[in-house]
Amino acid sequence: MKRQKRGINYMVLILSVIIIAGVSTMIFLLTSPEHQAKKAVDTFYAYEQEGAFSESYTMFHPYMKEKFDKGHYLQDRAHVFLNHFDVETFSYSLGDASKVTNWKMEENTESIGTVYHIPVSQVFKGKYGNFTIVQDVYAAKEGGEWTILWDYKK
Repeated sequence: MKRQKRGINYMVLILSVIIIAGVSTMIFLLTSPEHQAKKAVDTFYAYEQEGAFSESYTMFHPYMKEKFDKGHYLQDRAHVFLNHFDVETFSYSLGDASKVTNWKMEENTESIGTVYHIPVSQVFKGKYGNFTIVQDVYAAKEGGEWTILWDYKK
């Protein structure tokens, strides 16, 4: 009887260790900077997909906001992507996030210590057929918030 109880206790211990390891791994993966950066890019493109360009604009890094003001972005984004292409929305997919250090948005800007590169594919179906735009997108933490950057290097 003692031998059987010892075997059950051993199984419970092994299962407990496996469960704790699994939960710890999940917590680590969900809170990793790569995951957080990818989630920020996903949120940005979900806003864009909904036509909520005001919300997506707020996610831009200050360097991006220097490129164009909010009013210009709101008007241009809707005009170019939705009106010219004659589409109502688009689908998108994200690649894996990879860490990049000392990245620059363009040659004349200061480098940003750490960013995460996430390739984004946007699929449009419209008046001129179906087409995909693939863009390298970068996410960086600025003031405790994840921000979005595009690459402007020549």
